[in-house]
Amino acid sequence: MKMRCAVLDDYQHVALNMADWAIISDRVEVQSFTNHFEREDQLIEAICDFDIVVIMRERTPFTASLMDQLPKLKLLITSGMRNASIDLTVATKQGVIVCGTASMSEPPTELTWALLLNLARQITKENKELRNNGPWQSTVGADLYGKRLGILGLGKIGIRMAVIAQAFGMEVIAWSQNLTKEQADKYGVQLATSKEELLETSDFVSIHLVLSDRTRGLIGTNELKLMKNSAYLINTSRAAIVDQEALIEALRENWIAGAGIDVFDMEPLPANHPYRTLQNVLATPHLGYVSEGNYSTYFREAVEDIQAFLDGKVIRQLN
Repeated sequence: MKMRCAVLDDYQHVALNMADWAIISDRVEVQSFTNHFEREDQLIEAICDFDIVVIMRERTPFTASLMDQLPKLKLLITSGMRNASIDLTVATKQGVIVCGTASMSEPPTELTWALLLNLARQITKENKELRNNGPWQSTVGADLYGKRLGILGLGKIGIRMAVIAQAFGMEVIAWSQNLTKEQADKYGVQLATSKEELLETSDFVSIHLVLSDRTRGLIGTNELKLMKNSAYLINTSRAAIVDQEALIEALRENWIAGAGIDVFDMEPLPANHPYRTLQNVLATPHLGYVSEGNYSTYFREAVEDIQAFLDGKVIRQLN
């Protein structure tokens, strides 16, 4: 009898075309769900009879309460090798194997620059006015050349951000709790003496940190008030690194010039959320990792994970 595999949150209807699922079709029946389940009871009803579940990043959290209601679940696969929305302790306790896939750092880097450049030159606003036969030029763009980019977190993505900023002729400064001068010097980046120095002196601030107890709420009211009122904040990392209520206040009160946001406390974003209407917000629906290259990697390696599991040779195990 074949095992059953559910692929969740296939928003673009592409999961089954991004990999060769046929290589496991003699042993596994695969079903893609393109709609997001807002309620846990609806999700449980839909997937309670599945042995394998493939999830996309953190679109659907796998909590203790959810896994308690999925007694048939044997294998859970997440795109990427880190997923804070999976309760790994409970998965292990219930005998569920959790595996991951590789993930590229280039797509989120590219999206971050798309947001930053759009904000700097007000491309969305100018395009909208052009389409609506509005004013011919209504804004004066912010320059990148000679300005300072502050990077919170100089990991894989932070390093890519620094290299690109330098190509634009920007000065780059970085800070994180563990960043050393030696690491910063290696990439021609100035090490900020403190988080406060970075925020006070940067024209653009981009967040590239892993969410942890130390980084949760790292940017709050006090930190946002330190920023220049001409500065922009870009967050394509994790929403919880920034106090969301504080950021909304900062944008409403114009403490900063604007924000580019790709990550949210609740996804999909509620219809009445302020980010949908604030004029100084450029928001995208968590597109950082959504690219052809990443999707191909995710689903190809998900199939590999399933095949290895079926053969009793588990790979890329996270728990």
